Amino acid sequence: MRGAVIHAPGDVRFETLDDPKLLHPTDAIIRTAVTCVCGSDLWPYRGAEPIRDPHPMGHEYVGFVEEVGSEVTHVRPGQFVVGSFATSDNTCANCRNGFQSSCLHREFMSTCQADYVRIPNAHGTLVATDEVPDEKHWAGLLAVSDVMGTGWWAADAAEVESGSTAVVVGDGAVGLCGVIAAKEMGAERIIAMSRHESRQKLALEFGATDIVTERGDEGVARIKDLTDGIGADSVLECVGTEQSMQQALRAARPGGNVGFVGVPHEVAVDGQELFFSHVGLRGGPAPVRRYLPDLIDRVLTGRIDPGKVFDLTLPLEEVAEGYQAMDERRAIKTLLTP
Repeated sequence: MRGAVIHAPGDVRFETLDDPKLLHPTDAIIRTAVTCVCGSDLWPYRGAEPIRDPHPMGHEYVGFVEEVGSEVTHVRPGQFVVGSFATSDNTCANCRNGFQSSCLHREFMSTCQADYVRIPNAHGTLVATDEVPDEKHWAGLLAVSDVMGTGWWAADAAEVESGSTAVVVGDGAVGLCGVIAAKEMGAERIIAMSRHESRQKLALEFGATDIVTERGDEGVARIKDLTDGIGADSVLECVGTEQSMQQALRAARPGGNVGFVGVPHEVAVDGQELFFSHVGLRGGPAPVRRYLPDLIDRVLTGRIDPGKVFDLTLPLEEVAEGYQAMDERRAIKTLLTP
């Protein structure tokens, strides 16, 4: 098969790889329908994470079941399935508590920018649609496998409620999906922090009521101006930098909540400041599997369309261009078609 391999910062290649095989009775092999490049893939691409050896890339996927292990009984060959970047058995104590991304048998997906993918823990990870969905929904379902599920988790962790005010820090695909989630959860006011016109336009289309272009202390001051000096009920941190975390924490009102889903890089939280802020803080890898049935239904019924975050579509063999376009902010998110 063919797939993306990262060799060094800025060096992603499209190569011939070994076909995946079933390694455990709980595995499945899927034929990729569509896959994509994630904003978090840019961390190693930009040199912010070490690349010790060349290795495959990608953790977002939807596709057709090709083969299943002997213990996989709820999906069968030929079905269209959606999964999560964090696999889970969906039966352990952490899974039953709704935190499948902390499953005791968790594995993180890392080979999905390819023609075929082995899915560990397929028996607990994959959700099949009732029938093969129209191709117009594939992008939205692909978003559900990570960025929409992660944006939903950010809003859930920040305890967005009906009638509340929510702030979204970050205008990448996760942040934009966080706008969708906040609207679906009933937020009355959704303030998107963005400096990019195309992303601002999409945020407004998804339900944002205000746009704030300032960052850092100026961004916090602007949020306070918009909330009568108090701050927001809920803040969704969707970046993962020191600045974005501080901005999120300081934009929340006393008693408010921050949901942080950006993978932290050199982020430190001041315990003294957090203590006196009365702000709640919760985050981590999104338990996407918890939300899959609901989000799949919202996409297939047309209630939400997170697939609009894909503003560049390329054949899989042009994956290197997909990375470069996102790195240079020429694209929000690149869809790849095998």
